[in-house]
Amino acid sequence: MRRLGTALFWTTAGSLHFLRPRFYEAIVPPPLQRYKRQVVVASGIAELVGGLAVAPSRTRRLARAWLMATLVAVYPANVYMALEPERFRGIPRSLLWARLPVQGLFAWITWRGTE
Repeated sequence: MRRLGTALFWTTAGSLHFLRPRFYEAIVPPPLQRYKRQVVVASGIAELVGGLAVAPSRTRRLARAWLMATLVAVYPANVYMALEPERFRGIPRSLLWARLPVQGLFAWITWRGTE
């Protein structure tokens, strides 16, 4: 059941990059803004591929490493949001800061779902 939940979580998260690209483009940190579309597409694909790789037992360990690396790669966007709350007025400051430790929860969920 954990494996299915993890796969569903990541494929949903990856799909949202294509369903709501403007949101994801807005959270790309300034040094990467020039490539925001490519960053959003790449991160969405990374999440989709990782989510799909959770299901087969032969790719599960690779999916774990892939998704952990993806979490590390997207973490700067969460930091950017917390440090620049005026750019994200529709989201309470407390939630912007709460996103930082929540990434640890996502890592734990991913680890458990890929055992």
